[in-house]
Formats: sequence, structure tokens, C-alpha cells
Amino acid sequence: MRGAFKACMSGKQVAYLVPTTILASQQYETFKDRMENFGVRVELLNRFRTTKEQNQIIKKLKLGEIDVIIGTHRLLSKDVQFKDLGLLIIDEEHRFGVKDKEKIKEIKTNVDVLTMTATPIPRTLHMSIVGIRDMSVIYEPPQNRKPVRTYVLEYDVEVVREAITKELERKGQVFYLYNKVEGIEKKKAQIEELVPNAKVAFAHGKMNGEELENIMIEFAKKEIDIVVCTTILESGIDIPNANTIIIENADRLGLAQLYQIRGRVRKK
Repeated sequence: MRGAFKACMSGKQVAYLVPTTILASQQYETFKDRMENFGVRVELLNRFRTTKEQNQIIKKLKLGEIDVIIGTHRLLSKDVQFKDLGLLIIDEEHRFGVKDKEKIKEIKTNVDVLTMTATPIPRTLHMSIVGIRDMSVIYEPPQNRKPVRTYVLEYDVEVVREAITKELERKGQVFYLYNKVEGIEKKKAQIEELVPNAKVAFAHGKMNGEELENIMIEFAKKEIDIVVCTTILESGIDIPNANTIIIENADRLGLAQLYQIRGRVRKK
């Protein structure tokens, strides 16, 4: 955000590329909150915007009437053009496909690029180590952030019940990761039986965007206690009150994935 602000103060535009619509919406609200008082014009471009809104945003971008644009791979479309782009920020580069990376490569030629991730892809990490790219590492956790405690256990209903109950008793919220779309409703029902007083919802990538966003907004507003979900929570969703995550069949997920998912909770 400081890099983006500095670029804007130098009269340049900033593009912030993120892998999911939910994350884009969260980053948009944060940027808007921090920068609007300084006259920085922030906009959001993703599939939740109507065609009319998208066209207006694209027009303003070309005229230089938007300083910071936050969006998903929609930002990489051919119709998106900038008046004077100075900084491209890429959040979680490994989540973008080959075609997206080719487009990113085109944009990179004349602008500064900041790539951020907790799990760099091997090529990017190698480029950083050999000095082709500058690398900055954040070693210290944010203020008031406690270390996340991780337990690897065999599946046990009582352990699950205890972990959820303990979290809810201290007014926290829980992510329950169940990475099978076909059985997710059944799993939600099982959790409801385990903890009858909790409000439980489920979320997965096959739901339509609006439905998915509404669930995550309700969760962020503390209207839902437990979200049973697939790995859609992997990339950067920030719910400060969600302090416990239970991952069923963790052995079926990759190490980088688990590291990302672990980063979604503040403390255990």
C-alpha cells in the first residue's frame, strides 16, 4: 500500500492483481479506506461489476481518472488500457495460469513490479536468489499477532467438537476445510449436529459469485460462526475473528497449499 501510494503521488497509476473476487473486494475496501482522504482514486474491476460499470472503469483508466485499480485476471483483458501505469502489484503469482502470465509479462516491460506471496513459485524464488529480482522478506508478524499453533492428529469427532466449542466460547469463528464439493452439504449437517447452537454455512468454488460473496460477507460480519469450505479460502481472505481452522484429510493437500491455508487464521 505504501508503494502504491508513493507511485500515485508521483503521478503514476497502480494496478493490483489478485487471484480471487473475494480477495479483490477486501483489498479494494482497505485501499479505499486508507487512501481516499489523500485524493487517491481507487476502483475495483471484477466479474461482480456490471458490463456498464466495467466499461466506465475501463474508460476512466485510459483517461487517467483512476489512480489505483484492483482486480482479478479481468485486469489482463485486451480492452484494459492505462494512461500511465507505473506499478504492477501481483498477489499470489502462482495462482495465475500460463496465459495470464504471458499477459503479465507484456505489462511488466515498462513498469515496476512488486510480487507478493508466502509461497513463491520456484522460478520466482530462483530469480530472487540469483539476484535477477530484488527480494524483501518479512520476518516479523503484524502487531498483536500471536503464533499459530498447529496440531496434526487422526480424525476424531470429539477433538473437532472441542476445538469448535472452545473457539465459539471465546466469541471467535471457525473455518472447517472439507475439500470435496459433492459431500460438503452433508459435512455441514454433521457439524450442525456436533455444535447445535452454532450457525453453519458452506462455500465452494462451484457456487455463483454473488452467493459466495454473500456468505463470506456474512462470515466477516460475524453472522455465521462456522464456514465449511473447500480450498477457496487459500488466497488471502482476511477474517480477523477466525482463529481456528480444521483441515480434514490434510494429507491430500500440497505443502504450499497448507502453508497458505494456515495463514488464514490469526491464532489457535
